[in-house]
Amino acid sequence: MAEYRIDELARLADTTVRNVRVYQDRGLLAPPRRQGRVGIYSEAHLARLRLIGQLLRRGYTFANIGEMFQVWERGGDLSEILGFESAIGDAWSDEIADYITLGDLRELFGKGVTPRTIKRSLDLGVLERDGLRFRVPSPRLLHAGGELVRLGMSVDSVLDIAENLRDKVGHVAEHMVRLVADHIIAEHTPGTVVQSEETAEIAELVRRVRPLAQQAVDAVLAQAMAEHLNDVMGEHFAQAMEHLRGEKDLQRGAGGPPPP
Repeated sequence: MAEYRIDELARLADTTVRNVRVYQDRGLLAPPRRQGRVGIYSEAHLARLRLIGQLLRRGYTFANIGEMFQVWERGGDLSEILGFESAIGDAWSDEIADYITLGDLRELFGKGVTPRTIKRSLDLGVLERDGLRFRVPSPRLLHAGGELVRLGMSVDSVLDIAENLRDKVGHVAEHMVRLVADHIIAEHTPGTVVQSEETAEIAELVRRVRPLAQQAVDAVLAQAMAEHLNDVMGEHFAQAMEHLRGEKDLQRGAGGPPPP
């Protein structure tokens, strides 16, 4: 099981060291294991911290969250509760955010790095400001963009792709999650807080849905890419044939031999 110091824990959970300490003081987050003078946090702490952040962003207060945690823990098995929090709060990707400087960006994207493209990247969430550097939530996405630029695309075109993906895939993900919640989770806990005896079952359902959702998106994306690639290449070759036909007509009109 992974272990973290408080600064790394806060970074992975997209929060601050100060917030981690506040949640501990409020009883929402268990204290760390002590190793000398250093506090060591576990994956269970990270899952709880991510869940707290999600609930706070939804507008719930510390009191609301604390009350819900008490309902879960009342007579419940601790391992099942932690498993439920992990299933809900864990990131769906194994990516770890990275940090990059302006010089690194220019090396990766060349002259396409301008104040305007940086602002657009920040607006899209591809980059996040962190003092004099930038936090990169998804290094894979950033380096995929860099590879596309090396292949000849402009930075603006790459950002167009990122914006379109965020918009379209975001709507698909929201629709999928709501359907799962309506047809699977709501059947087990209709209109009530999840009870301790239900946590293990719902955690297992969520864990089973995760890879199924990703497989479905991958499969549909692959099919759609193949179809559209055929269409685009067909249009390209049709235009090329028209161009060749035009050249042959010009050659015939000039009395010269047609091109081979």
